[in-house]
Amino acid sequence: MWVELAERLVALTPFADWVVFAKNGSDVCTWAVQVARAHTRKRKVLKAEGAYHGIDAWCTPFPRGTLPEERAHVSTFRYNDTASLEAAFAESRGDVAALVLTPFRHDTGRDQELPEPGFLAAARRLCDEEDAVLVLDDIRAGFRLGLRGSGEFFGLRPDLSCVSKALANGYPLSACLGSEKLRGAAEGVFFTGSFFTSAVPMAAALACLEVLEKTDAPAHMAAMGRLLLEGLGRQAEAHGLRVRLTGPPALPFLTFPSDRGSFERSRLFCAECVRGGVYFHPYHNWFLSAAHTEEDIRRTLEVTDAAFSAVRRTFGSCPESDTGSIREGTNTRARWT
Repeated sequence: MWVELAERLVALTPFADWVVFAKNGSDVCTWAVQVARAHTRKRKVLKAEGAYHGIDAWCTPFPRGTLPEERAHVSTFRYNDTASLEAAFAESRGDVAALVLTPFRHDTGRDQELPEPGFLAAARRLCDEEDAVLVLDDIRAGFRLGLRGSGEFFGLRPDLSCVSKALANGYPLSACLGSEKLRGAAEGVFFTGSFFTSAVPMAAALACLEVLEKTDAPAHMAAMGRLLLEGLGRQAEAHGLRVRLTGPPALPFLTFPSDRGSFERSRLFCAECVRGGVYFHPYHNWFLSAAHTEEDIRRTLEVTDAAFSAVRRTFGSCPESDTGSIREGTNTRARWT
């Protein structure tokens, strides 16, 4: 069954020639870094400031229990800042093994950012110039923006791509897809786990991929996301509340600028939504599903309207220091309209 699933994924993904399987996003992201180092015989790994790529020592956001030496060859840059990325490459010139990148910025606790024009192209160019491996961390967004991979959706061809969350519809499964030039290195990097090739998650993945393709699920998720975002924006404006609606519609996020990082309004908003049977997260981006219907969105917006009302009663309308547009978007371009 794992051969059938591997062939299915390679057929879907234009750049890919082979696949390996694991259980978690952290598994495959760390293994991808090891493959990059084996292929290039270099040490340095570049990642965006604040980006989450798993729990292993080189990338965990909470490094207690790790050694400084385990992170000594990891450098950061600012996402969407081409000059910062170029500086990171220049600082480690000749020794960059991998650039690990998410298709858009979805760090926890901040507004999302879509890639600025030219940023992903610069990432590809710099990797080519430095003979570094471009690793796409598509764990969150994979199969939600497009079945051919989020890199393909944004016009980026990675060398390795890591997917997990939507792959098997909630069953524990992750995968790393790779290009032919990395096959030899991949075959030489030890990778195993007791349950990596468990049959049930792979059967679930095959069934999930079939449904996603037959129903054009990414288009449906985008449409439902647009309905949700448009409704949230109208409601916030009607209640005199300023919000930021960011990210692609299939993976949206809402914040209150007046919170200034405290998430007080977001916590109240989400708590009120939970009371009404709608589950949002106050500081992690959200996920639309292929199962969501227009009726689900309508019911959700009934609950969010009451939640906005509770925020207005508790905190009042936008303070004077927040004058300006009631509805804001961070780096949301015409592709989503």
